[in-house]
Amino acid sequence: MADLFITHVEIKNQANQEIMKILHTADWHIGQLFHEYDRSYEHQQFLNWLVQLLQTKQIDVLLISGDIFDISNPSAQSIRMFYTFLNQATTANPSLQIIITAGNHDSASRLEAPKPLLQSSNVHIIGLVEKDPEGNIDYEKLIIPIHDTAGNTKIHCLAIPFLRMGDYPALPDSANPYTEGVTALYNQAYKHAEHKKQDGQTIIAMGHLHTHHAEITDLDKTERLIMGGVECIPATAFHPDIKYVALGHIHKAQKIGGKEHIRYSGSPLPMSFSELNYKHQVIIFELDQEISNLQSIEIPLFVPLQRVPLSHQPLHEVIALLEQLPKKDSTPETTPYLEVRVLLEGPEPALRHKIETALAGKKVKLAKIDVKYPASTQEAPEFITPEKLNELQPVDVFGKTYQSRYNSEVPTQILQLFQQVAQEINQAAE
Repeated sequence: MADLFITHVEIKNQANQEIMKILHTADWHIGQLFHEYDRSYEHQQFLNWLVQLLQTKQIDVLLISGDIFDISNPSAQSIRMFYTFLNQATTANPSLQIIITAGNHDSASRLEAPKPLLQSSNVHIIGLVEKDPEGNIDYEKLIIPIHDTAGNTKIHCLAIPFLRMGDYPALPDSANPYTEGVTALYNQAYKHAEHKKQDGQTIIAMGHLHTHHAEITDLDKTERLIMGGVECIPATAFHPDIKYVALGHIHKAQKIGGKEHIRYSGSPLPMSFSELNYKHQVIIFELDQEISNLQSIEIPLFVPLQRVPLSHQPLHEVIALLEQLPKKDSTPETTPYLEVRVLLEGPEPALRHKIETALAGKKVKLAKIDVKYPASTQEAPEFITPEKLNELQPVDVFGKTYQSRYNSEVPTQILQLFQQVAQEINQAAE
């Protein structure tokens, strides 16, 4: 009888000591267009690669921290691609647990729509921050239990989606309602999880937000301008006993606040030409009582980015380089995206036509023409008051605008054409 008791205890202890293998990814942006080019091929190749990786690495838990789709109303093709992935991933690995949170590009309610169909599966989608009739946040619905192979809860995951105004606690007297409100939500969610936590269990968190000191890409900068420069969240918002924080929103993989366990996985595909030499990745780690074997797995580049020339050159030199590019072949899906860099002295109305002519039959997809003009030698732009502006003639305004853009005087021929147009307008007005 004593031997049976000891065996039972040993089995229970082995279950409690089971190590969970977790993969963190985010910011897929399925359906995104890259300079108007469809990226379905690239996204499908990434998802195929990920299904295989989940198998070969024997992943127990997949965390997807927001921005599954690029727009809130994704196409039927994008939705089909995503749910086909979920089916393939869980079919290939029936014990795989998947936790998905909504990002700012996702429609929270649309992402959550299939939850009734997924209740009996190991796929959990958190898009909304639900509240009771009194307006109190239902933290229980933000805490997802992660089980080992024996069905024991090993980890409590704070699955926090992108937080919009009204989602986080309102702090009327706060100097920074957003930052302090989001921090308060994470603190309360942690307290609820800590209350549930038993011996041998740990807590992790997910988030889709911008943290202090995060290194951002060109696309991140543009998005912050559009969103109005939403405040950042400090790394201290996450309780020190949270073993790992899986972040999304910033497209460059990095650790935050010098903490190995607070990380952005980055986007799986290049989002701009600023990522020309950047290695995209997913994060894999093992978790028992502490994190171990944390590693970055590089994602293959399915469609390359190409820049010709590497630095801005005069148009005639650029045309000569473009004409030397390889010819098209039988693999159009993998044809590189091309950014052309040109140094101009002034306006070039036929610029795109000349570049497209040089690229005819070449194995590239023209995505962007980056034009640069001579650097301005002026210390600061001249400030023109409304009174001064009223005194200026149209030709004076045109001259100053031309000078500020091209850093040169208006050529005589263009100036004559402008004066001719201005004269015709004045005659028509009379």
